[in-house]
Amino acid sequence: MKNLKKIIAIVAALAIIGVIFAACTKGGDTKDAKETLVMATNAEFPPYEYHEGDSIVGIDAEVAAAIAEKLGMELQIEDVSFDSIIPGVQAGKYDMGMAGMTVTDERLESVNFSTSYAKGVQSVIVPEASDIATIDDIAGKKIGVQTSTTGDIYATGDYGEENITRYDNGAVAVQALLSGKVDCVIIDNEPAKSYVAANEGLKILDTAYAEEDYAICFNKADTELQEKVNGALEELIADGTLQGIVDKYINAD
Repeated sequence: MKNLKKIIAIVAALAIIGVIFAACTKGGDTKDAKETLVMATNAEFPPYEYHEGDSIVGIDAEVAAAIAEKLGMELQIEDVSFDSIIPGVQAGKYDMGMAGMTVTDERLESVNFSTSYAKGVQSVIVPEASDIATIDDIAGKKIGVQTSTTGDIYATGDYGEENITRYDNGAVAVQALLSGKVDCVIIDNEPAKSYVAANEGLKILDTAYAEEDYAICFNKADTELQEKVNGALEELIADGTLQGIVDKYINAD
């Protein structure tokens, strides 16, 4: 009889545990919960990423959201300084970096990149009355750049460290140009157009400084995520979604 009572007590206890477990996991089952895709960006780069109220919007933000949807994941965007994106991805702090980032040999030593999803152009902003009329006139001038961007990398290599002044973002570099602290600013063409439109007295040189490919960076150890994102990107390119996002922010004219 005692053994029977013990068995009944054990069965009852197990039933209670089962009810509690079911109640705790209902609606919060880890199998049903979406995995988070953490993307690092620098939201000072319109139209690729910028702040609109409390939200980060732009081409990269929408493409990343479309990728996350394809992968069944929840996108989380972290706004950080541009030069901390690659170190953060290397350290596993972020799953990927997406910030109008150009594929370069130097960066390939630190991270892997996705398929290219956009073409970039490095342009030169000057005052309208500047004596810099072509790319050939830049030599010996004071050049403003955003730290660790390809504009920084290329200009430093072409014109020397002594002629480069680095700023945290493009907007600060343009303000330095307006105040006469630098003679020109080398930056990606789309942000350059936004800065020129917002500030009187500036123009963009007709000749591009450099052309490049934008891609998403990943930790070298995370080839699985890289392959999944590449697959999603290919689908978004094939069905026209990616081009539709680009067209929304960049006028073809």
